Amino acid sequence: MSLIPEMSRLRTLEPEIDDQRPALLHRSLVTHPHVVYRASGSYLHLADGRSILDACGGAAVAVIGHGNPQVIADTAAQMQRTNYIHTGAYTTTAAENLARLVLEPTTAVDGKGGLFAHGLTRAFFVGSGSEANESALKIARQYFVEKGELQRQHFVSRRQAYHGNTLGAMSISSVRGRRVPYEDILLPNVSFVDPAFEYRYRHDGETEEKYAKRLVFELEAHFLSVGPEKIISFIAEPVVGAASGCVTAPKAYFSGVRSLCDKYGILLHFDEILCGMGRTGSYFAFEQEDGGVLPDIVTIGKGLGGGYVPLAAMLVNERVVDALRHGTSVFNHGHTFQAHPTACSAALSVQRIIRRENLVSRCAQLGRKLGRRLRSELQHCKYVGDVRGRGLMWALEFVRDKSTKTPFKPSIGFGALVYQAAFDHGVAVYPCVGTVDGVIGDHILLAPPFNISEDELDVIVSTVRRAYDEVELHYERMINQNAV
Repeated sequence: MSLIPEMSRLRTLEPEIDDQRPALLHRSLVTHPHVVYRASGSYLHLADGRSILDACGGAAVAVIGHGNPQVIADTAAQMQRTNYIHTGAYTTTAAENLARLVLEPTTAVDGKGGLFAHGLTRAFFVGSGSEANESALKIARQYFVEKGELQRQHFVSRRQAYHGNTLGAMSISSVRGRRVPYEDILLPNVSFVDPAFEYRYRHDGETEEKYAKRLVFELEAHFLSVGPEKIISFIAEPVVGAASGCVTAPKAYFSGVRSLCDKYGILLHFDEILCGMGRTGSYFAFEQEDGGVLPDIVTIGKGLGGGYVPLAAMLVNERVVDALRHGTSVFNHGHTFQAHPTACSAALSVQRIIRRENLVSRCAQLGRKLGRRLRSELQHCKYVGDVRGRGLMWALEFVRDKSTKTPFKPSIGFGALVYQAAFDHGVAVYPCVGTVDGVIGDHILLAPPFNISEDELDVIVSTVRRAYDEVELHYERMINQNAV
């Protein structure tokens, strides 16, 4: 028997929302979000009767779709066994098994197997990606405190990067629009280098190899200007998410970065909150980088729990653990709800389904098809500057002039218009602004579930093309009327 009520019954159970007197603080104080009364498979069913194909997984979260009965049953069973414990004194098999499964992505579904993958040996589960990155900043600092290198107090991140909304995570983020109100209270000991963003920053006539070498050379120059003995870690997304839209690095870039970090004793922290957990066609996004690049710290989220629970994690390698073990033997950090048994059980169920159904390889296969379809349908369009992505994570960047890559003015909201047109036709994409420098530029992000059907993929592409055509026509009319 399904644990999900029928639509008709759910309608009777859900009370009407008083739009005139909202009690919930929404992101916008002007507009009210759509009410979702049920979600199933790849669809969101709205209270107004519409069904929306969720082509972005919310925010690249719903990796196995919505309403999976096995995950729901496993979560309910865990709540009947143990719904909460405090990790200062207790642990649960749900948390222990999830950690082992995540750290051994190539072993059997039951988590039994040999060595930990990629040298990552411990997992620390928290409630959000921001918390995971906060935890990573703290364990990286404590690593050097335990080693007696107290002068290491500086973090290096990249421009056009987003790592979270808490003050520490925001400090290593460079999305200007999000930072503005808090600029004066963010961490001062953070600096930024250029992103590995070929479409925007690779020079004319510069080969991919030369571009990668230039970026690594500039990074080393930055390390030397700060003083490499002062730097704790370098933080980067292997595939950049919403900040600039599915941006992959040139070949040999990350192997060069790893070599620099080794040279100067700097920790390498990969933020895979959005791009990891199979989203880009491999379990960890960094697995696809040349040279077998291995990080010291990885943060994961979103696809970890698949949206069934709020859950993220920090993964660390053995040398970080060893430094703490041979020092105070304590990680000086913690949360009341870390390694929450219900959340870990739900995520364990999600991850077992991903393995059992070979959804990571399916993600890679469908991703290649989606990329081909998007490029075929939209690459030639007048205002589509770039179509890029990996796995089931793709972006369309919109530009006013393709020859110069000049972005639209923010007031035009081209990407937001495409989002709205697609939504009106029953498909939800993820609209993003600030693609170029955190203020100007826009793109849309596609990140459907790994088990989406091929027919649904075709609907996504055809609907996005239809939405784009409508917005292009609208914009051309505005030009003819001298309204822009």
